Amino acid sequence: MKKVIFTTAAPAPIGPYSQAVLSGNTLYTSGQIALHPETGELVTASIKEETEQVMQNMKAVLAAAGMTFDHVVKTTIFIMDMNDFGAINSVYGAYFNEETAPARETVQVACLPKNVNVEISMIAVL
Repeated sequence: MKKVIFTTAAPAPIGPYSQAVLSGNTLYTSGQIALHPETGELVTASIKEETEQVMQNMKAVLAAAGMTFDHVVKTTIFIMDMNDFGAINSVYGAYFNEETAPARETVQVACLPKNVNVEISMIAVL
């Protein structure tokens, strides 16, 4: 059985998808970009601020499912420019305990929704 997760504390989906789906004790999130949930505006002043907004959006989705970053077992990071990896990683890393951090891949892509610089998705388990 699956349960669709939705929260107004994260941006509403901009297409035919859910913010996250809980199946059993596993949460599969859709990718989050740096849309501010209250204004709908993109936060792109810097790659660090953009990544911070993405992580705050993800935090809200996890919370709506009764989870935290401690429950995350896998992340995928899509970035437009691998030269931004260090800045993205420094913000991302602040949300995880290094000793128990999730598995992860980071992939440079040709384009992301709304021409953002970073998108992150996660899998979490209760």
